[in-house]
Amino acid sequence: QVQLVESGGGLVQPGGSLRLSCTTSGITFSINTMAWFRQAPGKQRELVAHIYGGGTTSYAASVKGRFTISRADAKSTVYLQMDSLKPEDTAIYYCNILSGRIAWGQGTQVTVSS
Repeated sequence: QVQLVESGGGLVQPGGSLRLSCTTSGITFSINTMAWFRQAPGKQRELVAHIYGGGTTSYAASVKGRFTISRADAKSTVYLQMDSLKPEDTAIYYCNILSGRIAWGQGTQVTVSS
């Protein structure tokens, strides 16, 4: 059974940091391009960052230089280190393969507020 489980969200002040984790099961993790998406209230889900099996990364312009995606193939886990957080980063964060074709997990809420 394919499963995506996100964790690590929370409430943080502007300028703070959080590290999200996404543990997967039921997929051949190492061959998949993994991605983080987010959905803010009233907005469509958007791609934040993705990482290829070889480790090459790509970021949305809005997070480049502040977020870092990484992966641990032995643990079937993908991470998102988020630094210099801004209120506009507030959203539910989800992981998936880049195509988004796996059933979505519950996500993890990130709230940036003073």
